Amino acid sequence: MMGQSEWPSDGPEDATVTAVLVVDVQRDFCPGGALAVPDGDRVVGVLNQILRAAHARRLTVYATRDWHPTGSTHFLASGGAWPVHCVAHSPGARFHSDLRLPDGTLIVSKGMDANSDGYSAFAGCLDDGTALAHDLRRRGITHLIAGGLATDYCVRHSVLDALRKGWRVTLVTDAIAAVELTPGDGERALADMRAAGAELRRSAELELV
Repeated sequence: MMGQSEWPSDGPEDATVTAVLVVDVQRDFCPGGALAVPDGDRVVGVLNQILRAAHARRLTVYATRDWHPTGSTHFLASGGAWPVHCVAHSPGARFHSDLRLPDGTLIVSKGMDANSDGYSAFAGCLDDGTALAHDLRRRGITHLIAGGLATDYCVRHSVLDALRKGWRVTLVTDAIAAVELTPGDGERALADMRAAGAELRRSAELELV
């Protein structure tokens, strides 16, 4: 169970409302996938611990996914930077088979516009078309505990956007992994997020049992 340093108390005196944000833990970003993050699947066990604690406390959980059209300009064939990956409804776009998202998890799809990279969770929307930022605000959420893939792209963009829009963010450093197209990209992304105000913590520092 999380300690009070990260999880809100049930008392009315505590105005913090926490949610969990799991970023793009999809088959194509894990070993064997079309755009595999080195050791990307190592984040799954840590995230599952966090998700169990979140479920026990009835916290809202969001899980983002790349959900690209086949002709996306995000892809190399259309002038983008990446091989084809996470095409909507394809096997590679599914969440990692060992990821245990609790019932009621809200799925945030992004990159659906053929002309968008869709790196940030805040570029995505729920199944009913509600933007992530709007849903967070209407639930009164003030704090996000974040992890997922990849540190130097979708995690970085999502965390920086959350901070710019006014949310407090705790980034779980053993629940993320970097693509590292250029050596050091992961560390630079961490530095960017820390400088913008993100709190970097290992899962053990969240007092997770």
